[in-house]
Amino acid sequence: MLGHHYTRTFLETAVASMNAGCNLELSYGVRNNVFMHIPQALAMGNITLQMLRERVRPLFYTRMRLGEFDPPAMNPYSALDLSAVQSPEHRNLSLEAAVKSFVLLKNARGTLPLRAQDLPGKRLAVVGPFADNPRVLFGDYAPVPEPRYIYTPRRGLEMLPANISFAAGCREPRCQQYSRAEVVGAAGEADVVVVCLGTGTDVETEAKDRRDLSLPGHQLELLQDAVQ
Repeated sequence: MLGHHYTRTFLETAVASMNAGCNLELSYGVRNNVFMHIPQALAMGNITLQMLRERVRPLFYTRMRLGEFDPPAMNPYSALDLSAVQSPEHRNLSLEAAVKSFVLLKNARGTLPLRAQDLPGKRLAVVGPFADNPRVLFGDYAPVPEPRYIYTPRRGLEMLPANISFAAGCREPRCQQYSRAEVVGAAGEADVVVVCLGTGTDVETEAKDRRDLSLPGHQLELLQDAVQ
C-alpha cells in the first residue's frame, strides 16, 4: 500500500493479504495497523469466517507447540538459561558453523591456515576498524550476545603463541578519520598482518542501501598501507 501502491487503504490491504494467505502482520502499531480492519472486512463480506479461522489456526497451533498456554512448570523452554545456551555442546556447534561458513577467496603460497607451532617468536599485527570493536561485528537483526562471549579478531588472535600488535586505523566502519601512521607502525614490523574491514550496520541495513560495493571511507587506503 505504501511502497508499491498495490492497494489504497488498510481495509483493501487486509482483504488482499488474507486472500493471499498472509496471516501475520508486522504492524505499525497496535491501534493503527492493517489487520485491525479484518472485523470490518468480515462484516462487509469481503472475507469469510471460514477463511479467518483457516488463517488463525496455524498461528495458535504454533503457540501451543511452544507451550505458551501451558503452566510454566510444564514448559521445557522455561528451564533454559545461559548455562544451556552456552553449554559446551552448543559452543562446539557454533564453532563448527563458523568454520564451515568461512569463504576463502585466495590463499597465495599457502599462507593459511596459521599453525600455532609455527608462530612462537613471530610478530602478528591485527588492524582495521573491525579488529577489536564488538559492536560492529553483528549484522542487521542479529542478536548481540553478552560481551564476555564476543571474540573479536584481536581477542581471538591473542590466544595464539605470537607477539600481537593492534591498530584500528579508524574507530568506526565509515572510516572518515584515518590514522595512517598507526596502521603502518603496527603492520611494518609484523611477519603476518590480519586486516579486518567491512561495512556493518553503521553503513548498511534494511532500508539503508548503498550505491556501490566499495569499502567505505579510507578503508581501501588502510588496506593498501597495511600490505605495502
